[in-house]
Amino acid sequence: MIMATVAVKATSYCLNFAPELGVHYGGTPYMERHANPESPFLSGLVSAVPTYDFVCRYAANLTYIGAMTTEELEAYPQPWLGNPAPEAKRFGRYGEIMPEDEILGLIDICDVFDLIWLDKDFAAKVREALSAHPLMGETQLKRLEAGHEAAEIAAEIDKNHALPLYFQGKVVGCCRRAHDQDPNLNAHVMLENLACKAGAVLSLMHLIKNANMKPEDIDFVVDCCEEAAGDMNQRGGGNMAKAIAEIAGCVDASGFDLRAFCAAPVAAIITSGSMVSAGARKNVAVVSGGSIPKLFMNAREHVKKNVVPMENCMGCFAVLLAPDDGTSPVIPLDLLGKHTVGAGASPQAVTSALVWEPLQAAGLKFTDVDKYAPELHDPEVTLPAGAGNVPEANFKMIAALAVMKGQYDKAEIPQFVKKHGVVGFAPTQGHIPSGVPYLGHAVDAINEGKLNRAMIIGKGS
Repeated sequence: MIMATVAVKATSYCLNFAPELGVHYGGTPYMERHANPESPFLSGLVSAVPTYDFVCRYAANLTYIGAMTTEELEAYPQPWLGNPAPEAKRFGRYGEIMPEDEILGLIDICDVFDLIWLDKDFAAKVREALSAHPLMGETQLKRLEAGHEAAEIAAEIDKNHALPLYFQGKVVGCCRRAHDQDPNLNAHVMLENLACKAGAVLSLMHLIKNANMKPEDIDFVVDCCEEAAGDMNQRGGGNMAKAIAEIAGCVDASGFDLRAFCAAPVAAIITSGSMVSAGARKNVAVVSGGSIPKLFMNAREHVKKNVVPMENCMGCFAVLLAPDDGTSPVIPLDLLGKHTVGAGASPQAVTSALVWEPLQAAGLKFTDVDKYAPELHDPEVTLPAGAGNVPEANFKMIAALAVMKGQYDKAEIPQFVKKHGVVGFAPTQGHIPSGVPYLGHAVDAINEGKLNRAMIIGKGS
């Protein structure tokens, strides 16, 4: 039997630091502002938001962008919130943590319908900052607008339902609606889509650099974010992938979107890998930007418990899949898990479908997988919110299933979790944590001979 494989050639992971987008348009604060504008939660959130410097010293964030390994994170003093790294790092092996002013500039670069208006003084400062960015070339910078007068922006907000954009507490621009009647094209939806697009563009540009390729070498892009682009006639029918490819300069690429909630990244990798393995495509980039609504999603509990609200970054990533070259780590496409409709929705049923069944088909034991990577939520975000340590719970379920199948001793479950688990470090961005953040670390570890096999688990609805 010939095994169908696809090579993982490169990965990238970026964080978009966006606390003011989060305070104003994150789902939880946004609903609270409309229901109770004088809420103590809102005032407490604003005063508790960490600085960009702190975010660039936070160990989980540094692990996400590749400035730390998962092993280094596991050994790092806890709590991470109380032990910031001695040196702030914007860039890591995989990507970067981009500050909010530059994010707003990149959102404007990604806007092709004149929906984003930036204050002219702010636009000039952002142009200077982005001009120094190692990945921003003339293709991108020429798209950054010169800016508008403050009075123009104020009028658009007051009269035409535009959303104000903030930086350091001041209005520095606005996002306009794309249609005066279609609710699918209102300013809020447009801002979510553009911010998601910007994060995906940033990750795609880092991916191309990490792969030592040119933008035109990418021939297909699959986007797997949680946003939907389109109008009242075909909500969700838009093509984010091609729009992302355009801004990144991938002129020879086509693409499409794939949506599957938290499981979308793994589903997109399987779909893209299948195209590559079949010879239909050559270099396929799976990309995703982050989600504004998920910013400060659990912050109500964080503020209540005096925990630093770390849901202040939109997570994004990109993965390059190419034909098996005999040296790069590969994904065996004939050894895939599948959560069938008839499997049931209990944790045991889901774990059995996604972990046990593919292992059984491959003739492998649970211990033959060096590392498992299911939902890798940062526990310092989820524990105070009452959601527990999500990765640890998943690893315990895998270990318990190994015990049930007679492959492991019940008394050694803690050792299984430690040896085969991965400490959680991903932002709570819905689709972002589900396994794929570990892919870059796994590829590096396999290339360095530290790992032989890892399982990426995409769990969704």
